[in-house]
Amino acid sequence: MSEEVKVHEFGFVKLLDIMGDDEEVENAARISYGQGTRKTSQTRNLIRYLMRHKHTSPFEMCEVKFHMKLPIFVMRQIVRHRTANLNEYSGRYSIMSNDFYVPHDDDIQKQSKQNNQGRGEDIEEKGLVKYEFNRIYDNASWAYKNLLDLDLARELSRAVLPVGNYTEVIWKIDLHNFFKFCKLRMDEHAQKEVRDYADAMYAMVKPKFPLCCEAFEDYQQNAVSFSQREMNIIRDNLNGSWVMSKYGLSERESTEFLEKLKTIEGEEEK
Repeated sequence: MSEEVKVHEFGFVKLLDIMGDDEEVENAARISYGQGTRKTSQTRNLIRYLMRHKHTSPFEMCEVKFHMKLPIFVMRQIVRHRTANLNEYSGRYSIMSNDFYVPHDDDIQKQSKQNNQGRGEDIEEKGLVKYEFNRIYDNASWAYKNLLDLDLARELSRAVLPVGNYTEVIWKIDLHNFFKFCKLRMDEHAQKEVRDYADAMYAMVKPKFPLCCEAFEDYQQNAVSFSQREMNIIRDNLNGSWVMSKYGLSERESTEFLEKLKTIEGEEEK
């Protein structure tokens, strides 16, 4: 249905199939309307209403299906979205790929000091880092081949391969849960490698569902929500007061709240 989009050195994303479009979402919501009976503006208004008020079932009537080649450690994060259906390349039945993920120089950073799940400052020893990646991969590939040559069962031989090894998967998900996936995995706090795949997938889907994606970007991807305590701070600020300490926010909650406000300021600058 679409050409493969290259992701990293050995990976790719290919959109295999789509069920539905913007009008199908509208029809699912209205039930009784046939195709071509509504104006585009009316379709857009309804889709935005559905997204804004979290009426999710009409979006669940549409589906997207992808073929992806990706590192196992990326696959492990994507498989956590349990509303999707998938079928993965079998290392029990077939020989595993000899392709392995090595990060680009721009993606090699130190462990973040603020976020236990993220990256921080740039690292100088990039060549040494890549050398260690390739050294481990060469040893693992050599061991895997030797075990196969010894006629060890493939399901055991694959155990020596690291999570940087590439696998392939067919992955299908409804549009509502695809947007939930994109909200999490396209976020700047998501791991860069996973974000690269999510960005590629979303770029393929957007032309097929332009109105749905527009609503998603407005009401989910680029929107923020506030807790009750944050709302109290905002309410008091509107009345001329700005004393955050009395609202019981932890230091981290206060930091995240200020980041949300910075997001709003950034949108205004655009």
